[in-house]
Amino acid sequence: MEKTRKTLPKKTSGTRTAAKPSASSAVRRKSDIPAGTKKPIAEVRNPYGMAKVPAATKPHAATSAPEFGSNRPEVRRPEVRRPAVSRPGAPAPASTKRRFSAPGPSAGAAAQKVGALISRRASDRLRAGHVWVYATDVESVILPNPEVPPALLPVADNRGLLLGTALFSPSSQIALRMVSRQELDEAAWLEQIDIRLRRAIARREPLLTAENDSCRLCFSEADELPGLVVDKYAGLVIVQFLTKGLLAPGVRETCIRVLREELSPSAIIERPDPRMREMEGMPPAANEPLWSKSAKSAASAQFHINGLKFQFDANSGQKTGAFLDQRANYLAAREWAVRLGVPSLAAGGRALDVCTYQGGFALHLAQVCREVIGIDASHSSLEVAEANLKANRAQVNGDVEWIEADAFEILRDWSSAGEKFDAIVLDPPAFAKSIRAVEGALRGYKELNLRALRMMSPGGLLVTCTCSHHVSWADFEASVGSAAADASRRVRVLERRGAALDHPVILNLPETEYLKCLVLEVE
Repeated sequence: MEKTRKTLPKKTSGTRTAAKPSASSAVRRKSDIPAGTKKPIAEVRNPYGMAKVPAATKPHAATSAPEFGSNRPEVRRPEVRRPAVSRPGAPAPASTKRRFSAPGPSAGAAAQKVGALISRRASDRLRAGHVWVYATDVESVILPNPEVPPALLPVADNRGLLLGTALFSPSSQIALRMVSRQELDEAAWLEQIDIRLRRAIARREPLLTAENDSCRLCFSEADELPGLVVDKYAGLVIVQFLTKGLLAPGVRETCIRVLREELSPSAIIERPDPRMREMEGMPPAANEPLWSKSAKSAASAQFHINGLKFQFDANSGQKTGAFLDQRANYLAAREWAVRLGVPSLAAGGRALDVCTYQGGFALHLAQVCREVIGIDASHSSLEVAEANLKANRAQVNGDVEWIEADAFEILRDWSSAGEKFDAIVLDPPAFAKSIRAVEGALRGYKELNLRALRMMSPGGLLVTCTCSHHVSWADFEASVGSAAADASRRVRVLERRGAALDHPVILNLPETEYLKCLVLEVE
């Protein structure tokens, strides 16, 4: 809830388009390399550590918090009805399934109470601990003013029993997000935002050190604040409001006040997710910071992950700017490379980071390996990775090279050319943005892992990830296992890992366990 990743594209990618290098750029295209070269790696090197292979259109996809259920199949909208208006002396209407409550005695009328009635299926789901109600499960909605939907709405089952209060999103496929098992008014909800946000920050305080001065402070539903994502990058705080219900008066002000009091940041900046705002029917966000210490606030900063320096720019990148959810896995990849003896090999260890984004895994492996190659489809991301490399040159022992390329194409070419690596990391974007996309996604994961396994040296390290909550652990492991069988490789599981501790997993909310990471030894 939570370290920016459509049905799996076939050798294509998402919406980001890599910037074209200028005429003076050191990035070269594969077409510039003489034909017949068996090993393209050696041929694309250049003094600036950058190289280019064509077809670079599949970047990491942004999710923030994870886009829980946001891409479900198109669904019908709930019926929206105005409260019944009675005439003096008129008989009370007969009770129906869609009634929120029994008729009231006021003026002999049966004025219906404002709120939402949901199906039995949705009621059972809420009672089991989940917090979402999909639009298909809303049987009726009664609003005080249908032209101006409220942020908060009482929710009842089809018998009229109150289930609690939810944030209401009339345009979203997730129509209701529960915030309480009681009925709350706006004042009580603002008080709960204050309490819950402070509590979320307090949980992360032990994680913040000089070597790790950045983390996710609030992870949406996992911290009982649906749609609210807050990330800290050194002195900058980045906020995302991902549900229409959070546009209610007082919500922004409460969040800003709590963040200022708890963190004393240099600036608080809202980074909108255009796709989510469109799905929620939210207006565009303002370009100005939500709050800043000085009139001229900076939107960029340098932050630390595991002692390494990384560049942050609030106006670029994916998610809120970086992949904080992989922080612990960066460290684990480095440590397992050492345990398996990759640096002690005769060649000093050769590593490959596929979908490197801004160099997270690559820079950690470069601390212990002689040679590291990072591949990504985004030119702009690799430029940030190069800046990160320069900032950490004193801590990086190995040679690092960045190559702009489509992961599927370059892994197919290199595996066919006989390239070998002692450590490989696969951290692709979310291939399955919906349940219907899972089958294609699993084929994509198998293809990537198959190519990687064919390039693994005996006893090497493979770290392979998926960031789609629609892909289960069982399906992901089966996909990797099928790739191992096709590659005729025996694979030993060293660890099953997930997101860092600042992205908590809630047992009754399976969508919070979106990131899955397998650490494998390949024989």
